[in-house]
Amino acid sequence: MTTTQEIFPPCDLVIYGGLGDLSRRKLIISLYRLEKGNFLEPDTRIIAVDRLEEDSASFIKIAYKSLQDFLGEPLDEAIWKKYSARLSYQKMDLTQPEEYKIFNQLTDSSKRVMVNYFAVAPFLFQHICKGLKHSGVLTDQSRMVMEKPIGHDLESSKEINDTVASVFNDDQVFRIDHYLGKETVLNLLALRFANSIFTTNWDHNTIDSVQITVAEEVGIEGRWEYFDQTGQLRDMVQNHLLQILTFVAMEPPVNLEAQSIHSEKIKVLDALRPITAENVHEKTVRGQYTDGFIKGKEVPGYLNEEGANTSSTTESFVALRVDIDNWRWAGVPFYLRTGKCLMHKRTEIVINFKQLPHNIFQESYRELPANKLIIHLQPNEGIEIQMLNKIPGIDENIKLQRTKLDLSFSETFKNSKLFGGYEKLVLEAMRGNPTLFISRAEIEQAWTWIDSISEAWEKSNEETKGYPAGTWGPVASVALLARDGRAWEE
Repeated sequence: MTTTQEIFPPCDLVIYGGLGDLSRRKLIISLYRLEKGNFLEPDTRIIAVDRLEEDSASFIKIAYKSLQDFLGEPLDEAIWKKYSARLSYQKMDLTQPEEYKIFNQLTDSSKRVMVNYFAVAPFLFQHICKGLKHSGVLTDQSRMVMEKPIGHDLESSKEINDTVASVFNDDQVFRIDHYLGKETVLNLLALRFANSIFTTNWDHNTIDSVQITVAEEVGIEGRWEYFDQTGQLRDMVQNHLLQILTFVAMEPPVNLEAQSIHSEKIKVLDALRPITAENVHEKTVRGQYTDGFIKGKEVPGYLNEEGANTSSTTESFVALRVDIDNWRWAGVPFYLRTGKCLMHKRTEIVINFKQLPHNIFQESYRELPANKLIIHLQPNEGIEIQMLNKIPGIDENIKLQRTKLDLSFSETFKNSKLFGGYEKLVLEAMRGNPTLFISRAEIEQAWTWIDSISEAWEKSNEETKGYPAGTWGPVASVALLARDGRAWEE
């Protein structure tokens, strides 16, 4: 096996918010898996920073408990011993610039690259940036990684990015959307641009419509106040769904360099047809879950969650018809939907191809169903092609049956470890590879489009429609496609 020393230099990975939910559920787990896969350079160190009165020994115990709770596989004690030796903890008040001088003792820029992971609320970004600048610890090699949400609209996003830009150059900034680390999202590049069968059939001539679904079974999970100020449009559509859409719709990049890919994604975002007060009723559906059942368990409605404001109209479900005004996608609708407390947890892309113009198999099928390409992002990653085949037999007439070609990643690549999105992105941030991260221009273009929807909802007093928990959303979301003679893939 190639040693990681030949791939990238060691890091001082500093996690601000090291005791927070993101760190315990995702980062600690992902870094352990990278350790197990031998991806971490031997001298890399992990420093958790938070405001609570802990020390390194107690933090290591917290990390061990997090692995027991969230790893989803037996803990390898030998790997844990190696991993835990990297871990340390530093109590800090992130609002006090003087306290950042401690990093001059905790890190060593002559031996390791300092990677600053902002796993905290955005209002602390400015404090961290000022503190790091005040300490003098940063070098041209230092990096920062930040999580969504990067603002709640275009103006606040610009404020955050301006704050970061006052300390870090843009090539030092890594903006994460963990969906971009998923194997099936990355495989879209290979699927589209390495296979002529798809490359030559990926436009309005052969594709009828595209559906992108990001469905969650869970509700607010104790985050009611935060979510009620955000809503599903800002929380999920602005980042996850629009990022998936750009990978599906973008033109072939010149190469796999970050700038080439970012450039093509921005062109897609720039071509999104605005949704305004004049067309918002036909193009969007807002929903909010009510009391219901999921897997036989009673679930309270959004307004009945603990701490809820019973007059809230914040949406927990969004469905959109999106049109891309360019040559490739003229006349091809993209249907997006995402919601909480839906029937199943599912993230998938459905490419619906056009029906054939003439049917010579009418005795078997009066109307030939169109082919579909279904890309499963979670929970079971893979690709499925729905097509028609002849039923074996010596009957006089040819009889057809729907069949599918199923490429399950876990079955096809049994000898390859399938990592989650965070492992890939944390590793690439430590390597300094910006390809899978989001540029500032992408974020601001996405916010421009999302803000137009929010404003249209406000101007037109768009109603939030109820749907029982455990269903696929409001009936109006079915009508959104039915008006076009189409239906959601269920």
